[in-house]
Amino acid sequence: MKRGGLIMAGLVGLALLSPLAQAKRAAPKSPPFKSVTVELPVDDRTFPAGPGEPAVDANCLACHSVDMVLNQPALPKATWLAEVNKMRKVYKAPIPDEDVETIANYLATVVGVNQPKWR
Repeated sequence: MKRGGLIMAGLVGLALLSPLAQAKRAAPKSPPFKSVTVELPVDDRTFPAGPGEPAVDANCLACHSVDMVLNQPALPKATWLAEVNKMRKVYKAPIPDEDVETIANYLATVVGVNQPKWR
């Protein structure tokens, strides 16, 4: 009887271990990581000096180049204000409340309706 009990315990043990062993074998291997070098274009342009330019530098250059911002269509201040708020709400840009109006005023002055293009 002891021998039959040992055999039964061994079979139960194998039955319990078998799914674990199969799971280990069947687990997909994650792809290896590899380094990639990316060269970004150089943009040494700066925003035109003026009231609000430091706020634009501090809040917009993290995601946008000067060239990209200055080549936007000429928009009225209300539209620039909506764009700045969209950056905060939709894209989660960490723009402080006190900089929103300043940035919109600056953009309306530099890239606003009836303003010269800064190219």
